[in-house]
Amino acid sequence: MNMVSEGPQVCIVVAMSRGRRAIGKEGKLLWHIPEDMKRFKELTMGHPVVMGRKTFESIVSYIGKPLPGRTNIVVTRNSEYAYSGIVVAPTLKDALENAKIMDVSEVHIGGGSEIYAQALSKVDRLYLTLIDDEPEADSFFPEYAQEFTKVVSSERHTTATGVSYEWLTLERA
Repeated sequence: MNMVSEGPQVCIVVAMSRGRRAIGKEGKLLWHIPEDMKRFKELTMGHPVVMGRKTFESIVSYIGKPLPGRTNIVVTRNSEYAYSGIVVAPTLKDALENAKIMDVSEVHIGGGSEIYAQALSKVDRLYLTLIDDEPEADSFFPEYAQEFTKVVSSERHTTATGVSYEWLTLERA
């Protein structure tokens, strides 16, 4: 594998629409796919997850607390920001430095779109869920296809409601 960074592998786990790379609207996820939520949990469990403040607050609104079993590292420019059980970092660079000290194997980027855009050049692996659906959205994942061309794995699935999707793991070629 062509690693971007020394130390732990930096990964992104994200669900997006296949065509437009849509990931959210008004601070909410576009889909609720239980199997995909389980996959996210399995991939990130025990590893630090770096995310922006808005994404963190969205997670808290969904589950009522930070992601359990993972160090939640929240990137925010607000130096006063605090929440029990998380690590706050002023920049993505600081967040990644903290995360790499905490875990020597894997660090995950958890979103949202601004953090993904800043982090993509530092990422080694993408765990994508490409959903065959194009709902209205206001946040999107950055263009990645030119940089991530090595297919590690691919699995097709369909939800109970008939929405098809693909789990695609990519690395830099």
